[in-house]
Amino acid sequence: MSADRVVILPDDVHNRELVGHVHPPDWRNPEPRDRYHLVVVGAGTGGLVSAAIGAGLGAKVAMVERHLMGGDCLNFGCVPSKAVISSARRVRAASASGRSGSAAGGGTAHGSASEFTAAMERMRRLRARISPVDGASRFAGLGVDVFLGHGEFVGPDRLRVNGDELHFRRAVIATGARAALIPVPGLEGPNVYTNETIFSLTELPPRVIVIGAGPIGVELSQTFARFGSEVTVVHADPHPLPRDDRDAAAIVTRAIEADGVRVLNSAAVLRARREDGATVLEVEHGGQQEELAAEAVLVAAGRAPNVDGMGLEAAGVACDRTGIQVDDRLRTTAKGIYAVGDVASKHQFTHAADHQARIAVQNALFFGRGRASRLVIPWATYTDPEVAHVGLHRDEAIAAGHDVETITVHFDDIDRAILEGEEDGFFRVHLKKGSDRILGATLVCAHAGDMIGEVTLAMTADLGLGRLGGTIHPYPTRSDVFARAANAWRKQKLTPTARKVFRAFFRVFK
Repeated sequence: MSADRVVILPDDVHNRELVGHVHPPDWRNPEPRDRYHLVVVGAGTGGLVSAAIGAGLGAKVAMVERHLMGGDCLNFGCVPSKAVISSARRVRAASASGRSGSAAGGGTAHGSASEFTAAMERMRRLRARISPVDGASRFAGLGVDVFLGHGEFVGPDRLRVNGDELHFRRAVIATGARAALIPVPGLEGPNVYTNETIFSLTELPPRVIVIGAGPIGVELSQTFARFGSEVTVVHADPHPLPRDDRDAAAIVTRAIEADGVRVLNSAAVLRARREDGATVLEVEHGGQQEELAAEAVLVAAGRAPNVDGMGLEAAGVACDRTGIQVDDRLRTTAKGIYAVGDVASKHQFTHAADHQARIAVQNALFFGRGRASRLVIPWATYTDPEVAHVGLHRDEAIAAGHDVETITVHFDDIDRAILEGEEDGFFRVHLKKGSDRILGATLVCAHAGDMIGEVTLAMTADLGLGRLGGTIHPYPTRSDVFARAANAWRKQKLTPTARKVFRAFFRVFK
C-alpha cells in the first residue's frame, strides 16, 4: 500500500522536499517478513537509532511511522526552533550594532516583519537539507523495512499496520510526545498554535501570547520579541524555567524582559474568545483579572505521551498519563517490548532518546543489562544567554542523602565574558562534601549548551572538579570558569591547620 500524502504548511518547495524524504507520497510498504527480530514503532530519534543499530548488527528490523520520520526534533522541535533562534540572534546583534555602534549595545533592538519571513524561509530550507538523514530511503538502504502507516498491537508479538501484520520477537516503542492541551474554554481556532504548527507561520504576528514558561516558551518568546512582536508570557509557576536553578531562571527572565517580553508569573488563563481577528485571553494574576489580545497564541504548557490507538492493552503494555511504564532496563510490562524517549521518560530530550535506544536494543537483542539510571543526561535551554544543567540540583542532592558543598563562579570574573560584554551568568557546581566529586552543575552564559558537555564527560568518567579544572584551555575562553571553580575548591581545602604546616615547612626549608 502506498503512503498517504502528507502536507506541511506552507506547501512550498522546501516543505515538499522535506515530506519527500520523511513521508514520501509514492512510498510503497514492503511485504512483511515471516518474523522480525525487532519491530520499532515510531521514527523519531529513539526509533531511528533503535532501527539503525539493529539493522547494522544484522537483525531483521521493521520500523513503523504514521506521520513524519524524524519525529518532533527534525520537524517541529530542535531543528526548526534553533534555526529561527539563530536568525533572531543575528537580527538582534545587527540591530543593536546599528543603534549604538557596538554589538553589545544596550536597550531593546528589534528586527522586522520582512526579516522574520526570511528567517522562516531559511529554516524550512535548512530543515529540508537535513531531512535525508532521517528519511525513508536512507533507512531502507540500511536494511530496515520501513512501513508508513498507523501501527497497532494486536497481540504480545504482533503489530498491524495498514492491514499487514508484523510478527516480532522484540519491539521498541518510540512514539514520542506532543504538546499537551490545556482546558481553557474557547482556546481554539486559527490563532492558536503549538510547537507542531507555529513553524508554519510566514508572517510576523504583531502580538504573541505564550502560555507556559518552560524551555519552549522562553526560547520562542525571546525569538518573537527580537523580530518585533509584542510578546506576553503567561504561566502558572512563580518564575520561568521552574525546573532550572532559580538564579539561572532569574538571569533568563531579565534577558527576555530586556528584549521586550512581558512575563506574568503565577498566572491562570480563565477563558478565551475570538474578537476582530485576534484571540482574547482572560487572565488572572496578582489577584486581578486582565484581558490580553494577540494574533498568535502559542500553547507551550507541557507534553503528553503518544499512546492513543496503539493497542497497548492487547500487547500487555501498561501506561498512565505520564506515559508507558518501564523499568531501569527500559522494559515495559510486556515481555519482549521496550520503550524509549519521550513516551516513557521524564528526560524529554533528543539526546536522551538516542542513548536510551542504545540501551534498549542491547538489552532486547543481546540479553544485555544496560540501565537507564546510569546515563548522565545534560540539558540546555537556548535563550540568550543559554542555560545548561547536568546531574542534580542542590535540593535534589540533599534529598538523595548527600552532604553538599556548592561553588559558584560568576562570569563577571572571566576575561572572555568581560571582553564580549556578556558578564551576566555563572557556573555553579555541587560537590559531595569532603571531595571534588561532581553531583551536578549549572551554566548560564553564551554557548552554555556546548560547554556543559565537558562537565558531563567529567561526571560520566568519574573525574572530579580538580581534573576538570586542571585541563588546559586556550586563553581567553569562557571555559576558564572551570579552572576558577577548581581553584576555589582547592582554597577551601587549605585549612588553618594546613597553613600552619606549610609555614613551618618553609621556615625549615631555606
